[in-house]
Amino acid sequence: MGIANGIRKHAKKIAIGERQTSAWAQSLQETAEDLPSPPVHRLEKDGLDISMAWAIIGIFAILGLSAVYMMSLILIPVTLAVVVGMILGIAAENLGKMGVPRLAIAILLSSGVALVIVLLASSLADPLTTLANEAPAFVERTISRVMPYLERIEWLHITPATFESGPMSIGALLENTGNVLHVVTTSLTPALVQGLIFFAALLLFLASRVNLRKTIIMTFRTRPQRLAAIRVINAVEQVLGFYFATASLIYVGLGVVMTVIAYAGGLSAPVLWGFFAFVSSFIPYLGITLMTLSVAIAGILTHDGFVVGLIPAAAFFTVHLVMENLIFPAVMGRRLEINPFIVFLAILFWTWMWGAVGAMLALPLSLIVMTVIEELLIEERPQPQLPK
Repeated sequence: MGIANGIRKHAKKIAIGERQTSAWAQSLQETAEDLPSPPVHRLEKDGLDISMAWAIIGIFAILGLSAVYMMSLILIPVTLAVVVGMILGIAAENLGKMGVPRLAIAILLSSGVALVIVLLASSLADPLTTLANEAPAFVERTISRVMPYLERIEWLHITPATFESGPMSIGALLENTGNVLHVVTTSLTPALVQGLIFFAALLLFLASRVNLRKTIIMTFRTRPQRLAAIRVINAVEQVLGFYFATASLIYVGLGVVMTVIAYAGGLSAPVLWGFFAFVSSFIPYLGITLMTLSVAIAGILTHDGFVVGLIPAAAFFTVHLVMENLIFPAVMGRRLEINPFIVFLAILFWTWMWGAVGAMLALPLSLIVMTVIEELLIEERPQPQLPK
């Protein structure tokens, strides 16, 4: 069989003109044509082979997810910096067209982000301090309000004496509060490290934004692939910038309305409630649910009447419902619609992976994936029929 393959290769070289044809070569070519073709062996995969292939893919997927989880201390601030940098991409592009140097753009935009964070922290310092000082009185008031409802549930075996001694006493609760504060204090150092990583990554990303775009584009060899890369990068920056700029304005209005509702409803720290309403709005479904429940509990603990206590929560839920279903779609249009079930799964997944920051990153990451898929499958979209 090896001799036959050698004769075929030699005859093929003669046929394509690599050597001069002679009588001996002509007879060799005719002999090669008369030889039987070599058998073709097809590698057929059975169910076990397919299962092994999928098992290997699953193992690598699990290892990748484990690496993402274990490297959360670094990946969370870096991912957040990249997302924020892409959100600020339109602003950086406009400043670049005005002749501002890249390093100056990076310093200006990153300093603006830091200034916003500092202003928010300073404005929330007083409400948080007041809330911490009123914690003992708040615990006592909560126990006195909840106690009549707990006594009705006989299988709990909870009486007023339960909160006077034992693990559920006020002293024990305050001691546990101190332990929680200790845990928060010990977690402060990693948070500071992540903050420094975030600002350093954001500054470097904005400074090298143009070069990074060129590197990604030039990675592809053909011109259509490079054009597709340019289209995808531009589309992602436009979608993120437009979405979060518009959403921020709408949710700032919602925070202001929530501050007014909390003040009119007699809730303590109305500014803090407005800030929570603003932040929670960036987490679809879960944010509005937790915020409404929190306002309802605070209202019930603040007012004597049950129905009166639910009025602030009902007012906030109604305003949020109007904004999400009327104002938001009217401003955004239908081009940024995402399947709600996919968004919900993304929020659950990233919350499980990275906690609260992961829940906030779930929506921008979903927008990025959705935009990339739409731009890569642009040829498969139904094209409008132009008039002849």
